[in-house]
Amino acid sequence: MIFLYLFITFFEIGLFGFGGGYGMLSLIQHETVEHWHWLSSSEFTDIVAVSQMTPGPIGINSATYCGYTAVSNAGYSSSMAVFGSAVATLALVLPSLILMILISRMFMRYMNTHTVQSVFNGLRPAVVGLLGAATLLLMTPENFSLPTVNPWQFFISCGLFAATFYGTYFLKINPIRMTIHAALAGLVLLY
Repeated sequence: MIFLYLFITFFEIGLFGFGGGYGMLSLIQHETVEHWHWLSSSEFTDIVAVSQMTPGPIGINSATYCGYTAVSNAGYSSSMAVFGSAVATLALVLPSLILMILISRMFMRYMNTHTVQSVFNGLRPAVVGLLGAATLLLMTPENFSLPTVNPWQFFISCGLFAATFYGTYFLKINPIRMTIHAALAGLVLLY
């Protein structure tokens, strides 16, 4: 039964996840951690980290890892967990595939009309909101600790966050390089 719920959940996320993979993260986190309790918050954070480091879109990578982990946590064998990852990945991609096939011809014809432009103008703020929500959902005590619990980890985490933001946004340093530097700094400073 978990496979059916995985398919329905990730199909809905794929259908309503505007803004790409980062926009989908808050939806994936809500469904897999809060609604279905397939994953813990810490497992989801690890999945996001691994999804960012592996090649491919973060939304699809997250769906693949979430499907595997959800089925594995439900007590199924690893071969069934692989099937769970395939179900979640297919379900996430399927709405986009169907919609792109259906609207590709009409979009090219009507893309410069006022109605279509108005729809896109309305979607842009929603995408920014989804990206902001994904950022806030990852700012948890598992990632940053708390100043009262572990002040060293809290201030180092905040410093790494600020340095990475400044480096990628203002200094235009390659995000991959910044990720490697932050990982090395975290390894040296936090352990």
